[in-house]
Amino acid sequence: MANDTPPTDRIGDLLEQGSAGAKRWFVERLPVWQEFKSYSREKFRPDLTAAATVALVSIPQAIGFALIAGLPPVMVVMSVVVGGFVAALLTSSHHLVFGPTNSLSIILAATIFSFSGAALEPAQIALLLAMLVGAIQLGAGLAKMGDLTQFISRSVVIGYSTAIGVLLIASQLPYLAGVAEVDRGAGLFGSLLKAGVQVLHNDFLPYSVAMGALTFLLFEAIERFFPRWPAEFIGLLVISLLTRFLQLPDLGIRTIADEGALTVALPSWVGMPLGATDLTVIPSLLSAAFAIALLGMLEAISISKTLATRAGQRVDSNQELVSMGGANIMNSLFGAMPGSASFARSGANFQAGARTQVSAMLSSGIVLVALLFFSPLINFIPVPSLAAHLVRIGWKMIPRDQIFIARRSTRADAIVFWVTLASAIFLKLDAAIFVGVGTSLALFLHKAARPMLVEYTFNDTGNLAALEDKTQRHHAQISIIHVEGELFFGAAELFHSQVRSLAEDEDIKVFILRLKNARHLDATTVMALLELNEYLQRTGRKLLVSGISSDVERVLTNSGAREQIGPENIFPAEANPTISTKRALQRATELLHVSPQEAEVRLFYDREQK
Repeated sequence: MANDTPPTDRIGDLLEQGSAGAKRWFVERLPVWQEFKSYSREKFRPDLTAAATVALVSIPQAIGFALIAGLPPVMVVMSVVVGGFVAALLTSSHHLVFGPTNSLSIILAATIFSFSGAALEPAQIALLLAMLVGAIQLGAGLAKMGDLTQFISRSVVIGYSTAIGVLLIASQLPYLAGVAEVDRGAGLFGSLLKAGVQVLHNDFLPYSVAMGALTFLLFEAIERFFPRWPAEFIGLLVISLLTRFLQLPDLGIRTIADEGALTVALPSWVGMPLGATDLTVIPSLLSAAFAIALLGMLEAISISKTLATRAGQRVDSNQELVSMGGANIMNSLFGAMPGSASFARSGANFQAGARTQVSAMLSSGIVLVALLFFSPLINFIPVPSLAAHLVRIGWKMIPRDQIFIARRSTRADAIVFWVTLASAIFLKLDAAIFVGVGTSLALFLHKAARPMLVEYTFNDTGNLAALEDKTQRHHAQISIIHVEGELFFGAAELFHSQVRSLAEDEDIKVFILRLKNARHLDATTVMALLELNEYLQRTGRKLLVSGISSDVERVLTNSGAREQIGPENIFPAEANPTISTKRALQRATELLHVSPQEAEVRLFYDREQK
């Protein structure tokens, strides 16, 4: 039948379908677009209030992170402005806030330390890392790998967060003491040792210690008497004004201006940070890039899911990775340090009543306005006050209640926690997270790779039950072995050796492997099964398999093992949980040329055992 639709109408339909597909793709990639469709004044007001609250928290934190990473403050603030805005456009969470974080700043500082003396400047290393981290996270999100993060033990994250808190506190002690010079290139322990020597020789600034103590007291007073006020922002603002009008720098107290003045600036395009000479450095940066990317993915997914649960919202884990990746790439292109999801700022956003992603977008704009109009005042913040602020952050980062749970729940959790904590303190931070993840997986595989093998028989009531006394078999030449647990590659060797040890009993002529509760067979386990079958055949005996699930049957069929063992010797599971073993037992009696009655087989169908 001819198509009577005019060509122009068909073209219009195709264009309409293409437009609908493009719109759907656009909405999926920019979840905030869906919010704009129903946005109202009722949502804008709480979003604006939350944005102002988050901005007040973000500014002092960003300046502090610049002190940790040893980068110009403007690079860190731009991570809040550029990365925060882009992440808000891409995230599916209503409350997630992106920007520099304490854990990321410490890893970045450690990486910069390891490249001291190299051709690249610290700022160039930061931009390269931002690009690499963004590419890794964006690729993981587009490849739908967001759910893989659930396989990383929470004990790893707890141990790592604890170490970051400890390292953050330790790294600020020289600044609190006001030693004559802090040697960034000596690393954490080197700088602490040098600072300690200076303190012992009375080569430190008492005014700096007093300023740090004053900052602590001021923060505590604000939190106690005005709990709803942003303590860090107001406290640092007051101290900045005191420093400005009392001329405290004349006493030798260092300020932000001495560490790298915060300049008035707008986001500006710097382009791809990959030159011909930079490419040779990339292999050396990959380990740190993967560690930062992995940690960022864990933080983004855990924070977004935690807040979404409390807000009754659903988030897309893969979209969160896309938002982190896109934000970091844009940070690199606009001359900002890499960033991640911030629990402190995201939590403040949620507590302040944010309704949509617009809150995070507005927050980035407020920070930019503050940079344009208040940067001269920010430059008067004393370094000891910032150090006191960061020590408080580090102390809050140590999750004492979660540490108790990780240490007391299981022995494996305790081992993972302590190994991760020690690795992060004494090894490179980028290596520590892989050590923690590797330890967690190794302990899990060790636990999972222990299948339970129990010889079964039919008891007097007709039920399958464990055989306590091997002399009580109903037929001395038939052994029913119940296998339960994971039969993946990690368990193959133990499975093979245990069954092989049972097969050493030459009086047994037929072995029935009951695999009803065995799971996840793979190539390694199949080959172990075939080796057992060959061994029994060489010694004139038989292997039967009963109770297999459809998944196990598919593996045996696809691998060719079903044909090698013999289809007549394999008995799939049925509704009655013992019927397949009954059929296997009947097959065994046929092979031994005895009647089922001689084997004294009695069966009982218990519906509760289904």
